[in-house]
Order: sequence, then C-alpha cells, then structure tokens
Amino acid sequence: MSYYQQHHSQFLEGLQAFLRIPSVSTLSEHKGDVRRAAEFVRDELRAAGMTTAELIEGNGNPLVYAEWLGAPGKPTILFYGHYDVQPPDPLDEWKSPPFEPQIRGDDIFARGSADDKGQVYIQIKAVEGLLKATGRLPVNAKFLIEGEEETGGDHIEAYVKSKPSRLRADAAVVCDTEMVSAELPTICIGLRGIVYGELWVEGADHDLHSGVYGGAAPNPLQALAEIVCALKDREGHIRIPGFYDGVLPPGPKEREAWARLPFNEEEYTHKEMGARELVGEPGVPLFERLWARPTFEIHGIRGGFTGQGAKTVIPARAMAKISTRLVANQRPEKAAEQLKAAIQAACPKGVTAEFRLIHMGAPSLTNPGNRFIHAAADAMKQVFGRETVYVRSGGSIPIVGIFEEYLGIPSVMMGFGLPDDNLHAPNEKFHLPNFFRGIESIGRYLEVLGK
Repeated sequence: MSYYQQHHSQFLEGLQAFLRIPSVSTLSEHKGDVRRAAEFVRDELRAAGMTTAELIEGNGNPLVYAEWLGAPGKPTILFYGHYDVQPPDPLDEWKSPPFEPQIRGDDIFARGSADDKGQVYIQIKAVEGLLKATGRLPVNAKFLIEGEEETGGDHIEAYVKSKPSRLRADAAVVCDTEMVSAELPTICIGLRGIVYGELWVEGADHDLHSGVYGGAAPNPLQALAEIVCALKDREGHIRIPGFYDGVLPPGPKEREAWARLPFNEEEYTHKEMGARELVGEPGVPLFERLWARPTFEIHGIRGGFTGQGAKTVIPARAMAKISTRLVANQRPEKAAEQLKAAIQAACPKGVTAEFRLIHMGAPSLTNPGNRFIHAAADAMKQVFGRETVYVRSGGSIPIVGIFEEYLGIPSVMMGFGLPDDNLHAPNEKFHLPNFFRGIESIGRYLEVLGK
C-alpha cells in the first residue's frame, strides 16, 4: 500500500481543517481569516518537506511561496492555486453550515471545497507523499498560492511580473478546473478571459418624487435597462461593435471530440442548473456556446427603493455589475474599450453612463500536443483507468495568461472538480474519490516527468 493510500484519513482531516477557515477575500471582516488560511498553507508546505515555505507580503493578501530544487537537470513545475473563497450567501440555502465541513455520501460539503482549497490540498499532499516516501522529488517543484483570486489578483500579477527569475519553471500546474464526469479524467486546454466592472448611470443630482417629476425627469434605472438591452439582444447575440472580430471557431477535430463526450442535456438543464430551458445564440452548439464563444452577462443591479412597501421615487443613480467572457484571440484591453464605446453609444439622453473596470484577464488556448500536457494525460489515465479527454472551460483563470505573458510557460490544467460541485453557490461540494485520486494523479505526473 502506497503512502497515499495509507494516509487517506490524515488527508481528510487536514482538508477539513483548511475548509473551516472562512477566508472570504471580498469581505474586509474576514481579513484575519484570509491570513490564517495563508499561514495554514505555508505550514502544510513546510510539513510536507519543502525546502523553503514563506509568506510574501505586498499590496493585498499574502502570497505563499515554496520550493524544492533538489533534482538538477530535471524539469521544474510551478504549482498554482488559491486559498481564498467566495462569500457563502445566501446562507439559508445551505443544508449544513458553509464553514463546518460535512460529509454526505462520497462528497464533502463546504465553501471552498472544490474552488479551490480541496484542489490546492491535492497538490500539497501529492508532493508530501513523494518526499515522505522517498526523501526526494523526481522533478523540481515550486508553489505560488494566492489569496485574491476571487477579487482580481493584483498582488500575484505584480509579483510574477517582478520575479521571473525566482519563478522560472518549465510548466505550471493549475488544479482549478473540473472533469466531465466522476470517472472520466479530463484536462482543460482552453479558458475564456474576462472583463468585469460596474456600469454607473446618473440622472438628477438627487432622488425625485415620481408624481411631481415623472414624465420629465430622466430615470437612471430605465436608462440602465436600455443600455444593457442594447449590448445583447434577446437571442443572445452581443451587439458591441467589433466584439466578434477575430473570434476563432473550434476546428473540426475539436468539435468531433466534444460531440463524443458523455453528456445528457436534459440532466444538465434541469438537475445541474435547475433551469427550465437553455438559452443562447441560435444554431451554435452548446459546448461551443460554453467554451468557444464570448458572452455578456449582468450579475447584479442596484438603485432606487427596494425595501418593503411603496416609495414612488425616481432614483438619482443606478448601477449594474457586468462582465464579458472572452475567447482565444480576443484581448481584454481591446474588449474593455469596445464595451466602453458601446455603452456611450447606447446611453439615452438626460443621463450619463460610465463603465468602471474592476479586473480583467486574457483567454488562453494550449496545444494538447505539448509534452507537459501529454504527460499529465498519461498520469491521469494510469490512476483513473480511462483515456483522458481534452476540453475547454467557460470560466476564467487569469493567472494562466499571466504565466504565459511573464514567464513564457504553458499551464497544465489538471482539475478534479465536477460540473455539479456548486461553485460560487450554496452547498458547494467536492467528490472525495476525486480528491484521493487527484493526489495520486499529481504524484504520478511528477514521476512520469522525472523519467
């Protein structure tokens, strides 16, 4: 029995301790908890046997850096993940408290279990297993774990940009994606980028009585609705001029591979999403809409009176949180400018409109023939006993583009989550068989590279 198999109970106990830390990076009241999570990761890396493990302070939450460089002449792998998590709201929809991990069946339920604490812990325990069992690693390893992935990640981008020599590696390993199904090993080769910000619309300099001024006063909420409807039509086509320019459609081989994936559209719609029906661009296949087409979405609207009862007010201002997801060949800087121009063009008279950028990240697409990706597919096949499949993801992981831009390295996205893990939603979970097989897969990957 291997070290990995002997230590299942210890791995699970450590994961539960990690999940109990409410490291919500978007809420200032959890700043101390965020730091505790960083210290937890540092201490786990030290205990695993890494030569160096430290916190890196800066403008933002601390980074955790660790290294083991005792394999001269062998490749160097840079492990990435994040210890911060999304807010747990709405709390009343959780079946168990979000920061009190509970195991139900083969799943562990807690905020951050799949995104991304469980997957960070997979990386740490994989390295620990090799170091404890053999006293060394078959390759060189570095870790860079951040605490701002859910809020934009300015600290890590500045650090990567300023420390290319310290972070020099041959490839990065990112465990923050998902498998197609519990038994099907999956590697993600493409990510959508993102432009996220706030759309502010302002009318009069104070709220107005709708009975006295209605019919003459500009209404920022109405104007906000008109603007967002001008940016995307009812069928899902984005109406931002030039936005589709340069979008590369997937090739025939990729489309054929996606068509062979085990997938039940009805279960996806009704069980996984809990939706009545799917929407989107007519005539565009579902996987292409999810993975290879850009999007425009509204995430929240604020303005006017929303309390109980009635208040006939015309608000002075309104705001919407909006984002666009970008695909290969789109640049976030250009997309942001196109969005700003489209907002100005759609702005009704009597109000002003302004897009305030919060964060953005570039899309990525990696050649599956890359040797580091090929080795990962081989390792996962050995552990799961099935051929590894390649997919893209509709999500965004900005660090992948940052590693490519400043370090010149590809990212191997070996994810072990599942489509129904409820990321960013109540009752987030992680499938424990995937947790344990993920640890073995990363360990086997390092062994394959070492040969």
